[in-house]
Amino acid sequence: MRYLGVVTDYDDTIATAGAVSNVTAAGIERLRTSGRHAVLATGRRLTDLLATCPFVELFSYVVAENGAVLYEPKGRVTTLLTAPLPDRFIKAVHDANITPLEIGSVIVATRVPHQDRVLQIIQELGLELKITFNRSAVMVLPPGINKASGTKHALRKLGLSPHEIVAVGDSENDHSLLELAECPVAVANAIDAIKEAAALVTKSPAGEGVIELIDELIANDLAKIDSRLIHRHIVLGTRLDRTVVRVPPYGSNILVAGTSGSGKSTWVAGFVERLIDKSYQVCIVDPEGDYVAVQSLVTIGDRGRIPSINEILGVLQDPDVNVNINLLGVPLLDRPAFFGELFPNLQAMRARTGRPHWFVLDEAHHLLPATWGHAGVSLPQRLGETLFVTVHPNHVAPAILSTVDVAIAVGADPLETLREFGTSLRKLPVSLLPDQLTNSGGDVTCWFVSSGQDPFPMQVVHGKADRIRHFRKYAVGDMKSQSFWFRGPDQKHNLSAPNLALFCHIGRGIDDETWLFHLRRGDYSHWIRESVKDTDLAEVVVQVEEQCRDAARDSRNRICDAIEGKYSLSA
Repeated sequence: MRYLGVVTDYDDTIATAGAVSNVTAAGIERLRTSGRHAVLATGRRLTDLLATCPFVELFSYVVAENGAVLYEPKGRVTTLLTAPLPDRFIKAVHDANITPLEIGSVIVATRVPHQDRVLQIIQELGLELKITFNRSAVMVLPPGINKASGTKHALRKLGLSPHEIVAVGDSENDHSLLELAECPVAVANAIDAIKEAAALVTKSPAGEGVIELIDELIANDLAKIDSRLIHRHIVLGTRLDRTVVRVPPYGSNILVAGTSGSGKSTWVAGFVERLIDKSYQVCIVDPEGDYVAVQSLVTIGDRGRIPSINEILGVLQDPDVNVNINLLGVPLLDRPAFFGELFPNLQAMRARTGRPHWFVLDEAHHLLPATWGHAGVSLPQRLGETLFVTVHPNHVAPAILSTVDVAIAVGADPLETLREFGTSLRKLPVSLLPDQLTNSGGDVTCWFVSSGQDPFPMQVVHGKADRIRHFRKYAVGDMKSQSFWFRGPDQKHNLSAPNLALFCHIGRGIDDETWLFHLRRGDYSHWIRESVKDTDLAEVVVQVEEQCRDAARDSRNRICDAIEGKYSLSA
C-alpha cells in the first residue's frame, strides 16, 4: 500500500454549504477501514468546526485555523502550533469596525473587500503578518503558518511523511497542502489554479468527488495516475541524446552490477543523493563500511559493535533521518542470517508507515547469496523500492534477481554483466551486440528488464558530493595519466600540467611557438573535453582555437580566463 492517508479540506471539498453528508462520512469510514488515516485541514476555527460537523471523530487529526491549531479527536487534545496574533493588532481591527470579523485562537478572519484595510493596519503597526485567501474569506496569520505546516505536525504524530499522503482541496489556501503531498488532488468545483496544481481532478464536485477519490484509492492505490507525478520520479541518468531517464519512486527494484572499481559507488551515491533531495527516506545495509563517511546518513554499528534491530527501527522512526547500517562487525558467514532477521522487521515498519521509502543493499551477494536457500521464503515476493548492488549478479539469490525491474551495468564490459544477469534469469535482452554495449567514460548501460526493448548506453548524473570531489581534482588536484603535456613542435618541451591551475600557470608563460602548436591542433579543447570532461568549457575553447589560430597572446588570455573564471582559480 503506497498511500496511507488522505488530507482533505473542509468547505466545498468534503462539505457543501458547511455540511458533510452521511454518504461522504461513510466514504471516510471506508478509508479508515482500509487501514488508512484521514486528516482534516481547514481554515475554520476549531469551535466552529466542532459545532458544525458531527463527523470529526472520523479523522485522526484536525488541522484548524489554516495550520495554526492541531486537534486530536480521540483524546480531545488541542495544541496551538504558533503564538496568537498580537493584542494590538486585534484591538486595531476591532476599532476599525471591520465586519464580519472572527477571532480564533490564532487566526483573525474577515471577508473581501476588507483585505486592503487589514493590510494597512499591519503596515501601520509594523507587524510581520500574512494575508491568505480562501475564495472570499480573508485570513490573517503569522508568517510560515499554513495548511502544510500544520499537516506536517499531524503527520509526525502519525509516524508518516508527506510521501504517504494524498491531499485534496478546492481553493487558494490549499496550495501549500497540495504542494506538500505526494499526490495532489482537486475536486471538480476547485478554482482553476488548484486544478492546475493537481495530478488528478475528480469528475464530481465536493463530497461526491472525495468519495470518488477514496474509492479509487482503495481499489488500486491511485496507480493509474503515477505517470502524472513525473516531478516525483527519480533520475537514473541521461541517454546519449540528452533524454532524461527516470523511474517512479514507488514500485521499482534496481540492480547495479559491475566489477570492483568500475563506478558502482559513484552511480549509487548520486541516486541516493537524489532520493534524499526529494525527502525520500533511505536505509542502506552496508556490509563493508563503504558509506560511513556520507554526511547525509546516520551510521549505526561499526567494526566492534553489531547494531541491534530495535536500535535501527528506533532511529528510522524519524522520517527525516536516513540510516546506514554498518555490518562490519558481523562475520561474513553470519550476514545472511542477520539480514534475514532484520529485513522482515524493516518490511513490517514499511507496511505500517510507508518507510523507509528505499532500501539500498550494498554487496547484495553477501546478504542474499545464491547459495542461501532461505531467500525465497524469508523475503516478500515483491520487494519494491530496493537497490541491489553487487559485483556478480549470478552470486545473488535467483529469487531476488527475479524481482529486478531495471539493471544498470557499470564498467568496461557491460555485455558480460548483463549476460550474467540474464542467464541467471533465463531471460536475455532482445539483442546484445558488443558494439552497442561498450561503456565509454561516464557511461553505464541500462536495461528495463520487462520492457521488451534493448539495453542502451546512459550517462551518469553525478551527485553533488562527487561533483565537488571531481571539481577539486580537475582544478588543483593530480589528474595523473590524464595530465596535459606541453611538448611543442619537435618535442622541444616535456612540461606536465596535472590540473587546470598548473595548465594556466604554464600556458601563460610558455613560448608562443609551443602555445600555438597545440592550439592549432585542437589539443586544448580535446583535453578539456576528454580528460576534464567539461563539454561546455571545451566548446568555448574550440571557438578560441578556430578564431585565434595566429594570435598567441589573445588566445592564451581567453582560454585561461575562461578556465580561471569557471573554476575560481584566481581566488
